[in-house]
Amino acid sequence: MAEDSLHIVLFPWLAFGHMIPYLHLSKILASLGHRISFLSTPRNLHRLPKLPSSLSSLIRFVPLPLPHSSHSTIADAESTTDLPRPIADFLFDAFDELRQPVADFLRDLSPKPDWIVHDFAPFWLPAIGEELGVPCAVFNTFPSFFAAFFGFIILKNEFSPSSFPLPLRIRSFEIKQVMENEHPDVPKVKVQDRWKTVYGRCKFVAIRGCDEFDGEWLRILKESFEIPFVPVGLLTPERPEFIAGKMFDFLSKRTSGSVVYVSLGSEVALSVELYHELALALELSTFTFVWALRRPPGMAETVDLLPDGFIDRTAGRGIVAMDWAPQVGILGHEAVGAFLTHCGWSSLVEGLAFGRPLVMLPMIFDQGINSQVMAEKKVGVEIERNEEDGSFTKDAVMKALRLVLVEEEGEEVRENARKMKDICGNLELQEMYVDKFVQYLRDHKQA
Repeated sequence: MAEDSLHIVLFPWLAFGHMIPYLHLSKILASLGHRISFLSTPRNLHRLPKLPSSLSSLIRFVPLPLPHSSHSTIADAESTTDLPRPIADFLFDAFDELRQPVADFLRDLSPKPDWIVHDFAPFWLPAIGEELGVPCAVFNTFPSFFAAFFGFIILKNEFSPSSFPLPLRIRSFEIKQVMENEHPDVPKVKVQDRWKTVYGRCKFVAIRGCDEFDGEWLRILKESFEIPFVPVGLLTPERPEFIAGKMFDFLSKRTSGSVVYVSLGSEVALSVELYHELALALELSTFTFVWALRRPPGMAETVDLLPDGFIDRTAGRGIVAMDWAPQVGILGHEAVGAFLTHCGWSSLVEGLAFGRPLVMLPMIFDQGINSQVMAEKKVGVEIERNEEDGSFTKDAVMKALRLVLVEEEGEEVRENARKMKDICGNLELQEMYVDKFVQYLRDHKQA
């Protein structure tokens, strides 16, 4: 290892929307010769994508068994994907019981690490870092626009839309979802208090963004908060995953830009009625599709997510993948012409890295804000929703699909999405931000 290489401990929250970006950043840092200690629970580490052999000596996975002694409600769950909302919030309290094991691990490390890069959830970690003389930074996996919106409301107890480049709002159905997903008894330390603590005690915030894509929002963050914000780039997917067998055969027989890829992420849970509306829209639209459909946690296997006869009626022009689908590989295939997405930040980056226009169905967390910004950039169209309950109809889905895929008035959206390949899919550009991030770590580590 080079003399100027770093040893960095990374510790994400127990959600795959956080763990995967942390792992992606770890792999990029390791490819530059830096040593990584990646902390999580045993089951989560087992479920992460396998490391390439070239990096296995530089990334050490450190399993931390998650205590469940006082939380029998969550049994052996180790991530938010294992539990329905709002029971998943019990994970915060179990997660906080890792404080001592994490402290013990860090004290036993010799030599001590140069940095601890962690998520918002371990609000207790900066104090441990200070005690050990190891600086801490928080890696914010949310986009800059949500960080600004959330930060003004929660961290600054104010909202100044006049300082934003466009108006943002939380809609009635999104407020309702947040309220319905809040458990009255957990967590003991609220999410907003975790953010306030880590922002107040960490040395800086690493954020997934770049000036070319969201520079105006990064500027707002840097001007509005006392803590420094350092972009790490968009963490662009390196290359499409290999697609084999039935999926490859299916896509290879389709004309360029004709397939709709549908994925609502690992934590979105629709009602059965809305799953049926979405299915009927795909059926009646006659578009070719690949649907990565995951049964929501807590939903009984006896519940039919799809309408009777749907698979038979769409045979030959649609694939429903109920277990796992190679998303990057699918999005990278030239047959894909649109991406129907929940607007999670990783999914948006992956879709735009290949120039895929977006059909947007945001549901929870940052997704509604993300969708509004993507609509303002004219790289996608949001499906029309009922303002009060967030429901949608098959006709609304078909309308958005037709606009994005084939109608003349959707050409601007298609063209703008194609142009995003030059930013979101530009590996050289995005790696430049990681280089600057590493230099910041070198310049500000403890003597």
